[in-house]
Amino acid sequence: MLTGSSQLIWITGAGSGIGRATALELARLGHSVVVSGRRLEPLQDLVKDAQHFPGQISPLTLDVTEPQSVHDAFSTLCARWGVPDAAILCAGNHQPMPVDQFSLERCQALIDVNYLGMMRLVERLLPAFRSRGCGTMVLVASVAGYRGLPTAAAYGGSKAAVINAAEALRCELEGSDIDIKLVNPGFVRTPLTDRNEFKMPFLIEPEEAARSIVKGMQRPGFEIAFPWRFALIMKMLRLLPYGLYFRLIKRKTGL
Repeated sequence: MLTGSSQLIWITGAGSGIGRATALELARLGHSVVVSGRRLEPLQDLVKDAQHFPGQISPLTLDVTEPQSVHDAFSTLCARWGVPDAAILCAGNHQPMPVDQFSLERCQALIDVNYLGMMRLVERLLPAFRSRGCGTMVLVASVAGYRGLPTAAAYGGSKAAVINAAEALRCELEGSDIDIKLVNPGFVRTPLTDRNEFKMPFLIEPEEAARSIVKGMQRPGFEIAFPWRFALIMKMLRLLPYGLYFRLIKRKTGL
């Protein structure tokens, strides 16, 4: 759990969007943050933006789809800064996939980033946390993983896998000092959601998402879902029987 004293926090997918905003919020609160992403330039810009904050941001390049890159980045992290107190696994990608554009290649690409990329990091972090006896892992999924949604067979499936994995890890680690938290955002204005061609309900800015994540890390509990109104609607949809759910989605989307 996030405390008021300075902690070392590793954030992946920090070059833009929710990851970037969360890194700035944590640095503003005085934490030491190591930020990772595929490209160095956005990470260096992030360091500049936080130069007057009490906490320091340090860049560490990483491609979560490359096992060797994950190995090298984690080794560098531990050697240079130590095992982090918390890791926010935020790297992800999004591409809509309507049925007339169904593509196994697209499914594989999204699974590789959104799910397998995260599991590559969990594989490194979990033994280190267990050896030390404590640590916090924050797995960022999406409310799109609650139920199947139109055009989201690839994206929603990858996020559903993250939700399931987080639940499984939490079950086994319950009662230990290794804290697993699951983040399920709704629509957040990022370069990924900018690809959407429809009006996004309850759209929020990444700074608001970051504050929700940080507040959730400061409290006990498993899931951090926001914005709460949209998350509540999506949770209620999970309770509907299939026949009613499919009719409702067809009527609302026209698909």
